[in-house]
Amino acid sequence: MIIMINGAFGVGKTSVTERLVELIPNSLLYDPELVGYMIREVIPERIKPEHERTGDFQDLDIWKELVVTVAKSIKSSYNQHLIVPMTLYKKENFQYISKGLKSLDEATHHFCLMADQETIHRRLLERGETPGAWCFQQTSKCLEAFKAGGFNEYVETVGINADEIAKQIVERLKR
Repeated sequence: MIIMINGAFGVGKTSVTERLVELIPNSLLYDPELVGYMIREVIPERIKPEHERTGDFQDLDIWKELVVTVAKSIKSSYNQHLIVPMTLYKKENFQYISKGLKSLDEATHHFCLMADQETIHRRLLERGETPGAWCFQQTSKCLEAFKAGGFNEYVETVGINADEIAKQIVERLKR
């Protein structure tokens, strides 16, 4: 099984994912941000095409391909359920990764965590982010994209802690 946990930066994806790993036997956290950080270190700015020079590793053409490739290697080598937190608001990236993960495991589920901008910004501050930092700047476009639809199951997170959200997701998986 693969469980994608989507949502804006700061909505609680990592916290929920950590709880899910505790609740679901034989599972592990696979964070595609680490793939992005690796690519940033390997590919110098001078060789990137113009459309990749945005500061967002999700705009690197090879990022989405490597996310699926690494997931495939982890699944085949360790035979664990993958719980995958990532902000995927760009439909093309979402569709590519979602389709790729489903090709690895038909039991691939997607949950998009939702909250209002005020709640997300409060959570970002609580985790120590600097007001106005890059993650704050992404909130509006993420929320607009998620509200436009097409991101499968939505989970409202306002007023609910990570433990309750994770339990709600586990219940939905049983359906």
